[in-house]
Amino acid sequence: MAQIICIANQKGGVGKTTTSINLATALATLGKRTLLVDCDPQANATTGIGIDKTALRQNLYHGLIGEVDARDLVHTTAVKGLFVIPARVELIGFEVEMMAHEGRELVMRELLTDIQKDYDYIVIDCPPSLSLLTLNAMTSADSILVPLQSEFYALEGLTQLIDTVKRIKASLNPRLRISGILLTMFDRRTNLSFQVAEEAEKHFNDLVFTTRIPRSVRLSEAPSYGEPIFLYDPKSVGATSYMALAKEVVER
Repeated sequence: MAQIICIANQKGGVGKTTTSINLATALATLGKRTLLVDCDPQANATTGIGIDKTALRQNLYHGLIGEVDARDLVHTTAVKGLFVIPARVELIGFEVEMMAHEGRELVMRELLTDIQKDYDYIVIDCPPSLSLLTLNAMTSADSILVPLQSEFYALEGLTQLIDTVKRIKASLNPRLRISGILLTMFDRRTNLSFQVAEEAEKHFNDLVFTTRIPRSVRLSEAPSYGEPIFLYDPKSVGATSYMALAKEVVER
């Protein structure tokens, strides 16, 4: 059965989608059959992996409302062993339509159960909020990986996210654990990045990944070409860093 990892942080702009795309690609490159699930109505992971969202007839939304089986939503990618369930703006409707639905927090878990045995890893890219979609992702997951931007105020909101994880663990998903905290946009030229790293390690100890994702122009450029960093610039420091992260994730 696949290990399901959701990439979540209610703060926007911390590198969730970049991490989702490139961690999933790195795992596939390591020989792990991997599924990337885009759970964000903005659908940045969908376009960032090279899928034209305007041409999609069906996406995650149609699976969550029960119109389509999960296997019918899976697309291949340019990376061997990497597959994706795409998203589109319709996902916004899921929040409204499921508000009065009994068991609304468990819909994604039920959708993914049928295909969990088809993969080694399932990586879920969450929206930048503690919404019903994020709640569904956490209820489905074995673990949560939290990208943390190496900037001022980075730790704000992290306590709220961890409290949410504890509540979900207690009521909806006893197996949920925090896989780790990933420092992103790390700039070795500034003291601030090292100060944020020090604070994170002081508060969260071994939960902080050894790998740090550097601030990188190449990482920022790759999504506009619809490519993970491993296709766009495989020798870049971003590619090296995400491969190191994938190996840490596998070891954990």
